[in-house]
Amino acid sequence: MTSTLSASEERSDDSEQNGTGVDQVEPDRSDLERADLAKAELVKAEKRAKAERIGRIVAMFLFPFLLVTMMITGYLAAMHHTAPHNLPIAVAGPAAEAVRFAETLEAADPDAVDVRVVATGADAERLVLDREVSGAVALPQQGEAAPAKLYTAGAAGASQSGTVTQLLAPQLLGLGIEFSAEDLAPLPGNDSAGLAPMFMTTALMLAGYMPLSLMLSSAPHLLRLRRFLPLMVGWSASTAFLVWLVAGPLLGAVHGHTLDILGLGFLTVTAVGLVQLFFTRVFGPMAVLVGMLFVMVLGVPASNMGMSIYTLPSLYPWLHNFLPAPAIGESLRSVIYFGGNGVGEYVVVLLIGAAAGLGLTALLDLVKRRRDPDATGPEPTMFSLTGGKPARKPVLYTTLAFFPLAMLVLMLSTMLGAMYQPAPKDMPVAIVGGTAEQARMMVTGLEQNMTGLFDLRALDDAEAAREQVRDRDIVAAYVLPSAATPEATLITNGAAGMSQQQVVARVFAQVAAGSQLTLGTEDLAPLGVEDTTGTVSLYVAMGWIMSGFMIIVVAANAFPPAMRPRNLLPVVAGWSVVMSVVLWLIADPLVGAVDGHFPELVGTGIVAIFCTAMFTTVFVRLIGLLAVVPVIAVLMFLGVPASGGAMSIYMEPEIFRFLHEVLPMPAAVESARSILYFGGDTVGGHLVTFLIWGAISLVFVFIVDRLRPMPDLEEAGTAEEPAGASV
Repeated sequence: MTSTLSASEERSDDSEQNGTGVDQVEPDRSDLERADLAKAELVKAEKRAKAERIGRIVAMFLFPFLLVTMMITGYLAAMHHTAPHNLPIAVAGPAAEAVRFAETLEAADPDAVDVRVVATGADAERLVLDREVSGAVALPQQGEAAPAKLYTAGAAGASQSGTVTQLLAPQLLGLGIEFSAEDLAPLPGNDSAGLAPMFMTTALMLAGYMPLSLMLSSAPHLLRLRRFLPLMVGWSASTAFLVWLVAGPLLGAVHGHTLDILGLGFLTVTAVGLVQLFFTRVFGPMAVLVGMLFVMVLGVPASNMGMSIYTLPSLYPWLHNFLPAPAIGESLRSVIYFGGNGVGEYVVVLLIGAAAGLGLTALLDLVKRRRDPDATGPEPTMFSLTGGKPARKPVLYTTLAFFPLAMLVLMLSTMLGAMYQPAPKDMPVAIVGGTAEQARMMVTGLEQNMTGLFDLRALDDAEAAREQVRDRDIVAAYVLPSAATPEATLITNGAAGMSQQQVVARVFAQVAAGSQLTLGTEDLAPLGVEDTTGTVSLYVAMGWIMSGFMIIVVAANAFPPAMRPRNLLPVVAGWSVVMSVVLWLIADPLVGAVDGHFPELVGTGIVAIFCTAMFTTVFVRLIGLLAVVPVIAVLMFLGVPASGGAMSIYMEPEIFRFLHEVLPMPAAVESARSILYFGGDTVGGHLVTFLIWGAISLVFVFIVDRLRPMPDLEEAGTAEEPAGASV
């Protein structure tokens, strides 16, 4: 027995020494299994990394593509061709005559007007002041020698008042009815364009939806209801105060109504913020597109602020009933211009929106907690807005607040400041006489009564004046009567700018009437039916500029390797070609806002997009996402007023005439305008402007890359999160 045990022990010892025992075999198998598992995990990790990399690349192109195409398609489709549709008009007077006139209006253009007959002129006035109708005609009662009254309300919308007058005045004159026009609610001198409510509305909506996408990516824990609600209260109060401060005391576009504006501003930011919070819960990072769709793309045209909803497609009067932009815009208009008349119904819309956003978010959170009590919220994907190392919480929170506040203040101060008091200042106009002496005498007489309004130039050659108007060297030419032409003639250029054409037409009609002259008009480049407001060139240019800066802003966060110079140039070049073609497809075959000009528009668009992207890259490489503030300020907030696309630069502060010559947005607008209406006569000079911006920016990109090279990143385009970076 002893010998047997000894033998067994010897065999066991031998087995252990030879590595053939059972205990040694098992660890070998475990090591193999662990190695297989590790290899499988590595394969899975590689697949995840590849999928994430592909997803980031797709997002880099998809997000700016959707945003730009959505914005430009929406604006062009809504506003490139305007005509009255079911414009509500009231007619008052003796029953038989009122009915007859109403039938005449409807017969002239059944789709243009929606006429209602009321008993008295007082009823018609009330409907206009209540904004239940856009205009009214009060025919004289039997036996009255007074003329008929044409009632409008300029404070309800300058464009709407103009549309009513253009529609009704010819009908009254055609029937031989004498009338006098009366503006029942004229715009005040401190806001003669009526733009204060529109830009205040835009600022408040930006304050409501913009911060949430930043919070989702940088500090998603702040979006939990218990933290979000007190933050929302403070944010709404502070941004409402800022909007009032800039529009009121600083610019003087609004006088008084302080408590009303602060209250409406607070309610607006809260309502938009709560609805956007719900969108963020449902759509995640793509919620910004959903918010843009309802707040800007559909909301701005439906607001009735810049253009009457009754001149847009029939969708917009319906949207006007419940979208936030119309609600806040009309609320502000009511308290500023109409003593609060009618504000209640719009406040109800905002209250319903706030309640719906809060209730749906709370319900969705409750459902998610019941399904998975241990679920955690989304993780931050961006730890710094400046492109540097992850920021500490105080710095992160400060930049989170600074970004939207800066955007709000810059937008409101520059754009409202540029356009809320439009008036001609040194607008170049030629006075053409039979002789130079006759023209100079007329110039001297006019300058005594119109000091500073026009830069009057004496000419004695009508054809030379036409050439200057056609070349946009001057805005118009007033040709004095001669033996061959017994009436005065005003030569204008509608395609060069509708606002300046309207100004010279109004002023020189008064000049001709004062001289007891008949005035004929000659438009050398009238706007086409596909561009009735003259804004197509502005929206095409906006598409180019937005395409340029959006690709860089998104790429820097979605896929940073694309920002390396060796990747940046081919990426931006390809993007420029694709987006320029896409924007042409939107403008021409899809919407019908332009007619042809494919090679000219696409070629110019490629240059504009590429150079704008290079300019944006410099700031993104230096200060990260905060680059959006200076880039948008230069390209859009200063660029749009300086472009002349929305309002003549001769009706804005003088600084914008200088900016018109140097900024990319004016170069884009004037290029598109030149291509669409003037055979591309000035495109070459504007391309030089783009190339200068692009070349200088590209040099700075390479300098920044040498001085501040990008860190080594994972193939997926994201650096590993440092310890303690999570907030």
